[in-house]
Amino acid sequence: MELVAALEAVLFAAGSEGMATREIAQVLDVPEGQARDLCHLLAAHLDERGSGLTLLHTGDTWQLVTRPEFAPYFRRMADQPARSSLSQAALEVLAIISYKQPITRADIEEIRGVQSDRALATLIHRGLVQEVGRQDGPGRPILYGTTMEFLRQFGLRSLDELPPLPDFAGNEGRPDLFAMTSDLARD
Repeated sequence: MELVAALEAVLFAAGSEGMATREIAQVLDVPEGQARDLCHLLAAHLDERGSGLTLLHTGDTWQLVTRPEFAPYFRRMADQPARSSLSQAALEVLAIISYKQPITRADIEEIRGVQSDRALATLIHRGLVQEVGRQDGPGRPILYGTTMEFLRQFGLRSLDELPPLPDFAGNEGRPDLFAMTSDLARD
């Protein structure tokens, strides 16, 4: 059962991209056949406990998704007015984008060290961040930048008015996200 729980955690962390059976086998350090069996066990376990999640198998990719019968709840959630404050994660992502734009999601996640899909989606939904193009190279990842609404909400005429970045020396090259977000929130 520990490997089934580990599989669930790994697929949750993989997010909307899911994982191929081969990738699952490598991460769990099991043969591909066992990885496939574990996926079937997880799917059955989610069904048995009446989970709001299910395991979608498309081609050779496995992905944790919400059950379709809960779609009305998501519609209501989407229709709710946006909360007035941003989460710490969203503020961190916003600070990174504002100082490093244009930037890819992968670069944001490399700086933060954690997955940032939900925070990025929140910022796009609120009109603070938008797609500004595609990076040249494999997969042509989306580049993100701030919007005029970002400038308006933070009382800036241009990005030149952003507070200067703190000195990152001694921080292994990683930005001090707390200082960046507190500077943004103060304005």
